[in-house]
Amino acid sequence: MSRITFDPNQCGGRPCIRGMRIRVKDVLELLAAGETEESILADYPYLEREDVRAVPSGYFKWSNQGRSLNPLV
Repeated sequence: MSRITFDPNQCGGRPCIRGMRIRVKDVLELLAAGETEESILADYPYLEREDVRAVPSGYFKWSNQGRSLNPLV
């Protein structure tokens, strides 16, 4: 199962988690702000632990393709 999905017609083509409208950027910002996996999973019960753990590698895969998570870039 691909945890990180890319659809040009969803969320401005930004990487999302399993085709849902939760962007990798959103979860990455929560992690950067110090949120724990447990608190993210409690706030977003439709996410799975493996989804949260896939976010850092999904971000690096996206950025290594020369893309930005910033919608203005």
